[in-house]
Amino acid sequence: MGDVGDMGGAGEADRAGAGSGAAGTAAYTARDIATAWERERPGTPATSIGIVTPIWQLAKLFGDDRRRVLARAGVDTATLDLLSVLRRSGQPYTLTTRELGRLSMVTAGAVSQRVARAEREGLVTRRPGEGKPRTVEVTLTEAGHTLVEETVDQVLGREADLISGLTADQQARLTELLGVLLEDVQRSLGDERITQVGLSSDKI
Repeated sequence: MGDVGDMGGAGEADRAGAGSGAAGTAAYTARDIATAWERERPGTPATSIGIVTPIWQLAKLFGDDRRRVLARAGVDTATLDLLSVLRRSGQPYTLTTRELGRLSMVTAGAVSQRVARAEREGLVTRRPGEGKPRTVEVTLTEAGHTLVEETVDQVLGREADLISGLTADQQARLTELLGVLLEDVQRSLGDERITQVGLSSDKI
């Protein structure tokens, strides 16, 4: 991420903002960074900075805050990801390990580790798939269901509070624009994986 900070100003803006209180100066914004590039190096394609830099900063802020919420709840992100995928699948809250890997965007080995850990904690059960050789089915237990219900409310309620500064119309427009941008960037990069910054297991 260092290169992004040097060129686009994500790290630079963070550092300037952190020290702005003591100095009594305004934070060095993405717009300031773009303007400086355009002034000092005319022709620099700086239009992306006003979009990409805030996205990086928001990803860091949201990611750090979510990890704090989960730490207080006593849940690790990988286990919550597993339970959440099963919960979203609907009753009987059962998926094969292959389906879990596809929906969680993690390897078969990572799925096995997650399932084994959750099974030891009584959060899921696993059994051979009926009539499907070499297939393993994983089912959410009552304890797992209770845990994911409580934790998801904490996480998503917190994040709803964090975006409450936007009106309902602004949230709807931003949701649409971010979806368009994500699909276009994925198409340009040939990468349809959807992960959080640093850890794919941060999804809920």
